[in-house]
Amino acid sequence: MTKMKLGVNIDHVATLRQARRGFEPDPVAAARCCEKAGADSIVAHLREDRRHIQDKDIRLLRKSVKTRLNLEMSLADPVVAAALSVRPDQATIVPERRAELTTEGGLDVVRHFRRVKNIAAALRKAGIGVSLFVDPVAAQIQKTFEAGIDTVELHTGRYAHASAREQVRRELDALKKMAAFARGLGMTVNAGHGLNYRNTRAVARIPGIEELNIGHAIIARAVFVGLEQAVREMVKIVNG
Repeated sequence: MTKMKLGVNIDHVATLRQARRGFEPDPVAAARCCEKAGADSIVAHLREDRRHIQDKDIRLLRKSVKTRLNLEMSLADPVVAAALSVRPDQATIVPERRAELTTEGGLDVVRHFRRVKNIAAALRKAGIGVSLFVDPVAAQIQKTFEAGIDTVELHTGRYAHASAREQVRRELDALKKMAAFARGLGMTVNAGHGLNYRNTRAVARIPGIEELNIGHAIIARAVFVGLEQAVREMVKIVNG
């Protein structure tokens, strides 16, 4: 069985730092800690409003990350320009609204197809791998494929926030079906959003998914046990 990969999102290390507009805690130091604990990639979201990760963080992470740097980004021109300048290993295009607390739902590739296709082409030309963060819906995955993008990250939010047993089963089944659909197109399949120490195991067992990207739950756990231990615990769940 192929080892499931874990990408750790360090945004909320920067959130804590920005609360005082100071220097600590340092997202770069956090990334090193996560890699030491077994993370396969480091994820950071450069939002338009720069509410947590800053441009300087991305530049420093690009120099220091030893695994892979996965930059989450919107379709906004200034953010695209930053990505092209820094050249992370991967850019994951996500939807973004200024008023949201966190990313709400997947990118509407059907609606923004032409722009997505053009930006993805520019990123690939710069040597950057491209992934789209989409809902587990066939039409969105199909359009991702038609845009020439070979990696998709399935939004697990509806599964993660489901409470009734039947709803959990239904959302998990949708993830399984859409992972198989994307794999049938020859795509690499990742997943993430809202995953924590209670609900991750079931998603990690879905055939075809190669990497889970998790942030908030790990940083929250780190408050009590330390970041390295929090990452090690999630690695064990993902691969247990």
